Amino acid sequence: QAQVVESGGGLVQPGGSLRLSCAASGSRFSVNSMGWYRQAPGNQRELVASITSGGSTNYADSAKGRFTISRDNAKNTVYLQMNSLKPEDTAVYYCKVITHWTTYWGQGTQVTVSS
Repeated sequence: QAQVVESGGGLVQPGGSLRLSCAASGSRFSVNSMGWYRQAPGNQRELVASITSGGSTNYADSAKGRFTISRDNAKNTVYLQMNSLKPEDTAVYYCKVITHWTTYWGQGTQVTVSS
């Protein structure tokens, strides 16, 4: 079973930037895609951005133009560069890893956008 670990969350002022990282390791697997989801209290977990091993990307409308997802397949690592952050971006951000056999979730990292 793989371990999925996120990092890079924190407190940032509106208009600021953060870069989230997610690394999957610990077992043999082949990654098909990786993505970032977020969940605020009382809300459903929603897709922010995803990327396939081939480099195809998908973004939520709220993220387009502000967020950029990238990955290093050799390291099984995905990044989310978040610019022009807004208070509405405040949530726990989770990394999702989809392999040929199953899916894995990270523990989440808190992103808080506030003055």
